Amino acid sequence: MIKRFKESWKVNPVVFFTSIGVIFLFILFGVLFPEGTGQIFDKIQSSIVEYFGWFYILSVAFFLVFIAVVYFSPYSRVKLGPDDSEPEYSKASWFAMLFSAGMGIGLVFFSVAEPISHFVNPLEADPESTEAAREAMRMTFYHWGLHAWGIYIVVGMSLAYFAYRKNLPLSIRSAFYPLLGNRIHGPIGNLVDILAIFGTMFGVATSLGIGVMQINAGLDFLIGLEVSTNTQILLIAIITLAATVSVVLGLDKGIKRLSNFNLALALILILFLFLVGPTLFILNSLPENLGRYLQSIVETTFWVDSFGHEGDWLGGWTLFYWGWWIAWSPFVGMFIARISRGRTIREFIKGVLLVPTAFTFIWLTVFGNSGIYVELFGAGGISGLGNEEMLFALLDGFPLSAVTSLIATTVIMTFFVTSSDSGSLVIDMLASGGNTNPPKQQRVFWAVSEGVVAAVLLYFGGLAALQTASITTGLPFAAVLIIMCFSLWKALRKEYREETTRQRDEYKTIVERVIRRRNTDEDES
Repeated sequence: MIKRFKESWKVNPVVFFTSIGVIFLFILFGVLFPEGTGQIFDKIQSSIVEYFGWFYILSVAFFLVFIAVVYFSPYSRVKLGPDDSEPEYSKASWFAMLFSAGMGIGLVFFSVAEPISHFVNPLEADPESTEAAREAMRMTFYHWGLHAWGIYIVVGMSLAYFAYRKNLPLSIRSAFYPLLGNRIHGPIGNLVDILAIFGTMFGVATSLGIGVMQINAGLDFLIGLEVSTNTQILLIAIITLAATVSVVLGLDKGIKRLSNFNLALALILILFLFLVGPTLFILNSLPENLGRYLQSIVETTFWVDSFGHEGDWLGGWTLFYWGWWIAWSPFVGMFIARISRGRTIREFIKGVLLVPTAFTFIWLTVFGNSGIYVELFGAGGISGLGNEEMLFALLDGFPLSAVTSLIATTVIMTFFVTSSDSGSLVIDMLASGGNTNPPKQQRVFWAVSEGVVAAVLLYFGGLAALQTASITTGLPFAAVLIIMCFSLWKALRKEYREETTRQRDEYKTIVERVIRRRNTDEDES
């Protein structure tokens, strides 16, 4: 039996069994001690917010500064692969896949919910005022903008460089080769990959839990399906089954086609709301939102609420997002590395940082400002609902609400599938030592595991448990990412020096050859 397992399953035994062992213990503890699990979640989140909020804030700021330095350095001309390599996917497909994997479910969920929440409960402005509306969009842009994609770039750029440029396994441990050498294949490398698996597992589970809450709300609006935890767990099971089908189909037939499909649906949805909604208000809001975001980006980036009057707000929003993005970074980073071979570092940074961020800002403005418009100038009725219901309440105020709600629900479902499929692929690659094409049964195993973890978190704590899971798993991996930055910089600097020395030697050789030829010609004459 053991021999058959070794032949059919290609895994790193230490990473694989340690990861599933700890995940199984977490599930078991949640099932056996539901009340204790909720109390532990509350205690962990409050402790992290109180003692490590500053670390999260400075870490994410550092990541953004780091990629800006790399972008403007001579190192940015380096290709993520051999010098003669070309991109595997077109820019359109590349963007669709990285966007779907990176932020799909969460962006649909929070595009109305977050602006409305900040509008009703602002940090400084009077509630439900025009200044509260401006502040709401500024903070929403902050949470979904450059900082989030900067985190993904750190991981994706590092993995693609070491995997395709240095021919190391496509695994988190490979990013530390300049610091550890061959020790990446030992216990330290195993620990790094295990932490990455935990981050990916709970980051994806958070998204799946949030997504299924909104799917339930959409189906309740469409067909009257009861909104309950039991219903949501059943939906997790059904959609996880669909994700396993995508897993079996593979990257090109599964994730790529679904990514293109749900991006097309998302474009239809946003275009419809833009045309039938408050079009002029949206057009006026976009430059204003962007201007206020850019004007305050430095101040907002380093705001840690040191006087403590809004600690709950910081933990429930900014630190939750930073933990979520960091927890997702092994998953999204490895996935975009997997699809980015052949692009230069500068092209990679520009594409991953600016294109998805621009689309995200447009999406947030169309949906978020439409929701605020309804509250300020329209019939209202959105702010008193649950976060998962706000999108459908907004669509219900415009023509063809049944059709648009069906499209929105379908978009969330397909984002759910691509997130689960992509997450299972990345976890499997980590557990198999960097194998880019692991056996399909392993990916099915991890897809099912993601669904189970999401169900446990949802059942024993709801959205609060999902937020705590992200903040907690993101904390240790933030330190890993900081070290990763220094490791990548060391490797890039070494390659640049070697290339500069080689070019100088070649130039010197050419000059010496010309001088010898000239001397020979003079002697002959």
